[in-house]
Amino acid sequence: MHFLPEKIDNYVLAHSQEEPTILQELTRETWQKVLNPRMLSGAFQGRVLAMITKIQQPKNILEIGTYTGYATLCFAEAMPAEGNIITIDKNEELQNLQNKYFEKSGYRHQIKQYIGNALEVIPTLKQKFDMVFIDADKSNYENYYHLIIDKMNSGGIILSDNVLWSGKIVEELDPKDKDTAALLRYNKLINSDERVETVLLPIRDGLTITRVK
Repeated sequence: MHFLPEKIDNYVLAHSQEEPTILQELTRETWQKVLNPRMLSGAFQGRVLAMITKIQQPKNILEIGTYTGYATLCFAEAMPAEGNIITIDKNEELQNLQNKYFEKSGYRHQIKQYIGNALEVIPTLKQKFDMVFIDADKSNYENYYHLIIDKMNSGGIILSDNVLWSGKIVEELDPKDKDTAALLRYNKLINSDERVETVLLPIRDGLTITRVK
């Protein structure tokens, strides 16, 4: 869904930094071989994620929802040389494709993958994080937030994807639509929690930047 007129959307993309070749290749292979390729962050949002990372310079990043690793590589290219990423996904069938591009990128040594339920993995992580990207099952966004908030360093950034959910968050709620209901609760939570400050950007399907005080 375009939240801007398509011509403006195309102009924005044309006048933003071009995505690296490796990400173009990953995008093509994802569209050729993987179900639901729209789940990719995509060129424009990927450049936004990379720019935020270059500004923030996080040393420890947590990604909840790896998919084929597009956003992972956006973070990896932009983080400090000593930076590290932990990425979690429950779909083990995507691991070979992820590894193919992680190896090709040159950032393999900085990326640690977990295959499993993030709700079970996160409590086992001992380190504090400078940046977290939430891009997994929408029904658990609140649960992920509650698990990570005390693992964030002061000044850390939480990025939350798909928070506009194709515009469904401003439509009449279908009682059976659990994902939209969950996102409505989550968006309210992160804008009312006094421990953080939040701005919601109408980028692609909605991207929230939440800074931990």
